[in-house]
Amino acid sequence: MKRDSLKLLGLALLGLLVAACTNPKKMAKLASEVTTECNPQVLEAVAGKINATYTIKFPAKYFAKKAILEVTPVLVYAGGEVAGPVLTLQGESVLENNQVVSYENGATISTPVTFEYVEGMEKAVLELRATAYNKSRLKKAVYPEPFKIADGTNTTYMLVKTNGIPTFEADEYQKIIPETREAQILYLINKYDVRNNQLKTDEIKAFQQFLIDVQSDERRTLKSNDIIAYASPDGKEDLNDKLSDKRKQSAEKAFNKTINKKAKVDAPLNVKSIGEDWEGFQELVSKSNIEDKELILRVLSMYSDPNVREREIKNMSSVYTTLADKVLPELRRARFIANIEYQNWTDEELLQLINNDMDELDEEALLYAATLVKENKVKLALYEKAASKFNSNRAYNNIAAIKLQEGKTGEAKSALNKMSEKTASYYNNMGVVAMQNKDWKAAAENFAKSDLKEAKLNNAALDILNGNYDAAAAALAGSNSCNEALAYILTKQEAKASAILNCNCPCAAYKRAIIAARKGDNATAKKEIEAASKSEKLAKRAAMDIEFAKVN
Repeated sequence: MKRDSLKLLGLALLGLLVAACTNPKKMAKLASEVTTECNPQVLEAVAGKINATYTIKFPAKYFAKKAILEVTPVLVYAGGEVAGPVLTLQGESVLENNQVVSYENGATISTPVTFEYVEGMEKAVLELRATAYNKSRLKKAVYPEPFKIADGTNTTYMLVKTNGIPTFEADEYQKIIPETREAQILYLINKYDVRNNQLKTDEIKAFQQFLIDVQSDERRTLKSNDIIAYASPDGKEDLNDKLSDKRKQSAEKAFNKTINKKAKVDAPLNVKSIGEDWEGFQELVSKSNIEDKELILRVLSMYSDPNVREREIKNMSSVYTTLADKVLPELRRARFIANIEYQNWTDEELLQLINNDMDELDEEALLYAATLVKENKVKLALYEKAASKFNSNRAYNNIAAIKLQEGKTGEAKSALNKMSEKTASYYNNMGVVAMQNKDWKAAAENFAKSDLKEAKLNNAALDILNGNYDAAAAALAGSNSCNEALAYILTKQEAKASAILNCNCPCAAYKRAIIAARKGDNATAKKEIEAASKSEKLAKRAAMDIEFAKVN
């Protein structure tokens, strides 16, 4: 009788042991013994994704040897919920290919999970839902409560401005245009006296008349006259230097006694002697039809010593006679040069012409005039005139830049497509077109082809979108822009961000509110949120922003 009792007791204990090893309900009932955590505890969206790692710690003698546990991470938000991949765990006696949890020792299991961010996830809860099964999966027990492991989501990076910075091409308008007028007199070989006939040529007469006329020209001012004397590069160099110097003296004397005596110009006179005129020699030869001129030019490029040059050229007996007859006489000379400053249209004159006679303006004047006016409508009219009249690439580019500032992306692209040359500004502005169309890949490709500062700053905005915060902060440093301040906030350099958030715009106020909230300065955070709420969009965002969860 006693043996039967012991046998029955043994069977009962075995039954309890089997039940303990297989009972999914018991595991669910003892759920409080399981601990969970998440890194990060406040979820954060980076580059459009929410990445987290959740950890489950099972105590010893908890996980039944013949049990299976399915854990599903679920992100619950206002717009619904989305489940991540199911984590399946099994006890030591289950013959499936899942991660095993020891009954005797328990286990700590860490698992990464990723969710695609969608609008509404700013206020969300990440929870783990668990269901236990026996090894045949015929019995199951749903854990009574999900494990809440994280809140979120922080979307601060989405404050990045992606409207882009377009580039304007500069004009080359000159308010003062330097001009020169020139004439020359010729000398006989080895002579330095000025012949009378050299001062009566049409060239000299025209030069003299120009000096007279310029004095009554309201737009032109004679700044100085130059006299430059030369010797032809044949003969001994030292003798030619002396000859050139004497020609300088005779030319100055002739200028003062004849040309300037009649013109009576009060301007500085600069006199200089060059010596042998190798530069003029090369210019005349290159413009001539002389046989073997390429060989002559090669000699000039190969040798810098004047004596060697002369010797090598004289050795070309077949062409030297031609040089002596056609080229060298033209180099025995003195040049008279008048240096003029021409006063271009003033800003006031340009503004009048814009209203009265825009057709009178050349390309540079049109491009410059556009910088003098504030209204985009007038700017566009000037750029469109330059584009239609001169087929100006810079005008097309600047039309596109204005359209991009106005958010008229299609019209901007149309203007850029009319450019015949793909400049650095073209690629930057095409990148802004792509950015405004949210084609981030095309935007990056275009910015990479431009070496402009604007392209660098625009690409930094893409770095923020892609989660490359350190790179963005480095690229934006010194720009004093909203994106620079944001990059510092994202890299936890709040002090640097605060230093540049000086404007009173809602955008800056919102970032100051984030910084204050992170410091626990709720009073300042509230004040800045109120200032930022002048923007309806930011007011709506602030109500959902996890950055302000502790601001009350």
